[in-house]
Amino acid sequence: MSTTRFLVSGTAFVLLAIAGGRTLGAQTSRPATDGVNQVPSTVDKPDPLKRQLSDKEKFKQQKALRGELHGEYKKWVDEDVRWIITDQELQAFKSLSNDEERDQFIEQFWLRRNPNPDSPENEYREEHYARIAYSNEHFAAGKPGWKTDRGHIYIAYGKADSIDSHPSGGNYERPMDEGGGSTSTFPFEIWHYRYLAGIGDNIDIEFVDSCMCGDYHMTIDRSEKDALKYVPGAGQTLYEQQGQSSKADRFSGGGLEQLGNGPGTQMNQSKQFDRLDRFAKLMAAPEIKFKDLEAFMASSKILTGPPFLFDVRTDYVKVTNDTVIVPLTLQIRNRDITFNNKDGVALGTVNILGRVSNLNHKPIQTFEETVTVQVPTELLSRTQNNMSVYWKALPLRPGLYKVDIVIKDVNNQDHVGRWQRSVNVPKYDDDRLAASSLILADQMERVPSKDIGAGNFVIGNTRIRPRVPAGVALPVTFHRAQSLNFWMQVYNLGIDEKSKQNGATVSYEISNTTTHKILLQTEESTTKLSPNSDQVTLERTVPLASLEPGKYQISIKVNDGVTKQQIAESAPFVVD
Repeated sequence: MSTTRFLVSGTAFVLLAIAGGRTLGAQTSRPATDGVNQVPSTVDKPDPLKRQLSDKEKFKQQKALRGELHGEYKKWVDEDVRWIITDQELQAFKSLSNDEERDQFIEQFWLRRNPNPDSPENEYREEHYARIAYSNEHFAAGKPGWKTDRGHIYIAYGKADSIDSHPSGGNYERPMDEGGGSTSTFPFEIWHYRYLAGIGDNIDIEFVDSCMCGDYHMTIDRSEKDALKYVPGAGQTLYEQQGQSSKADRFSGGGLEQLGNGPGTQMNQSKQFDRLDRFAKLMAAPEIKFKDLEAFMASSKILTGPPFLFDVRTDYVKVTNDTVIVPLTLQIRNRDITFNNKDGVALGTVNILGRVSNLNHKPIQTFEETVTVQVPTELLSRTQNNMSVYWKALPLRPGLYKVDIVIKDVNNQDHVGRWQRSVNVPKYDDDRLAASSLILADQMERVPSKDIGAGNFVIGNTRIRPRVPAGVALPVTFHRAQSLNFWMQVYNLGIDEKSKQNGATVSYEISNTTTHKILLQTEESTTKLSPNSDQVTLERTVPLASLEPGKYQISIKVNDGVTKQQIAESAPFVVD
């Protein structure tokens, strides 16, 4: 875990405008005059190029302009950038009148997307054309791969984090939210993305080859892959097998899906709008929501406006050998947010834009969020020291990254803050005893089974809100009326070959760092936590009412009796 606090001032953003054509300057001269009445010696005639065009002439002109879009320019807009060009950019490009302007537009198009403007090579463009080549090689089905739905998604969003592939279809055990029971399917694939900017977390995209011709199309109806959907008495859901519903019910209710009723399908109807909204976002060109913050993120200009303070905490939690969850916790004080008062309510709004890049400056992930704080106007002065906390869990591979975070006070446009630092995501080797970050939290509770692994502050089956220190290298602060919650996972415990159990001892200690007095000391065996697992989760809650105000430290030591390895983690905290 590491924390950083910084002070940044705000300033007006510099907007980069892309001009469609060139601006031509012309000198003007005053007309000559005769006598004292200043009468012009020549009479200006109307310019035929500036007269108002008729509708017929406008249509003819637009048709002529479209006719110029040919050859390589037509291929560029219709094929090369079809899945990534925005509607506004497409409209602007089609309105250009000559090839010189089109060349300039194309150059600026790629420059706007270049993750490293100082680099002579445009990594975004190179990656884009590599994706087109990959799509043509792997997804062609009677048409070029870039034209297929799989090619579209791959070009726009890159390689999926995981793919559940069923190239031959066959027997399929439905999950409960699809009705349960078994059926036979057409070939299908489910692409899973842990995060897509502007769309959300844990995105599943389903493709079905219902023609059995290799052309997988994207669908939001999970019943499309059911090859027995229209066969009476075959491929029934659990409720259909039990006589609680019939197959005809699938086609009588309307809606986006024809899954049939089952034990876990009650909520499907209410989620249909969410599925439709997600589909629409996937089909649109990828776009950054906070463009002004994105422009600032690439700038090194020192801001001169009012200071905007916020704190960031980073933690590390192992998922697999190749994936580590990196929770980022942002903390902003109410007194640093500008509030607008309306109808007895004070409302503050902060836009957050974050980006994770690799060492080659290539963006790996982007996240955007708007945080709002509402306080009754009469209580605003009393809540100035309250904190607003935002949490984002980033799945990353082990290695070194750069993280940029920019926040803006919506009610004060010049109030901007920026956080930038390198993050070294650890690698958890199988043969070495290791641990996650030791997280001290002000809230910790179990979550319902349906929320496991999802939602803000949720790690596994626990919702844990980290306490963020208010400053560089400062310990977190708790009040005596609160409880100290701490959470840590231990990885790669040894398993005894005979008993098939682990055999580690975990020691807990809380001490006063001023007097060096040990106030709490206890230990437990991992065999009582999860005896047959090489991973255990340590969760404890300690009331602080008995502690005097002062500085303390919690230490956790793990002694593995099987592998003879030891690790220790500690974290300071203050009680006031």
